[in-house]
Amino acid sequence: MSPRRKIRCAIYTRKSSEDGLDQDFNSLDAQYEACAAYVASQRHEGRTLLSGRYDDGGLSGGTLERPALQRLLEEIDAGRIDMVVVYKINRLTRSLDDFSKLVERLEQASCSFVSVTQAFNTSSSMGRLTLNVLLSFAQFEREVTAERIRDKIAASKKKGLWMGSNLLLGYDRHLDPKARTLVANEEEARTVRHLFGLYDELGCLRKVEQRATAKGLRSKRFVRAD
Repeated sequence: MSPRRKIRCAIYTRKSSEDGLDQDFNSLDAQYEACAAYVASQRHEGRTLLSGRYDDGGLSGGTLERPALQRLLEEIDAGRIDMVVVYKINRLTRSLDDFSKLVERLEQASCSFVSVTQAFNTSSSMGRLTLNVLLSFAQFEREVTAERIRDKIAASKKKGLWMGSNLLLGYDRHLDPKARTLVANEEEARTVRHLFGLYDELGCLRKVEQRATAKGLRSKRFVRAD
């Protein structure tokens, strides 16, 4: 029988607040011990714990810009870690978008991860299935949110409300900053009417462009703060 492949495991811990971090045994230590016990229980599967620790104390899970996490990812990219062990998934990240990015990066490096308290293990087929379902729901949520925003913008436009972006030729913002409507710019409106008249006369966009250029007609001018 061939020897079982050695799986190098690294433990990542995180705590959002700094409360209690100065204690002899804090939340990061408790997470580490639970993860280390898990790795020890899986020694028969070839899993071995690496000596380095990756602890982010007092840092939010809403961002990936965490010193210990970045060191961990560098080691993973270098091929020195085969499995990341966390106490709970939210210790790794609280964002589904960031979670999918992390999983993709781990997969590229042939690295799996385990959450010891949630029976989540991407080294198994069932764990990968659970992951795919989770990511599918995250993608569905993003698409539904995008559709809802587009529908809201379309409905607002039908009511004549201005939803931002660059102004069209012939219109200006309302003088009241709280008003979400546009008002006609009569000088630019004459240009717009003239352009439509040219198209009625010439019936060709290229000829309209040439005539407009010859007449010195220009698109709307924007003056920025800088």
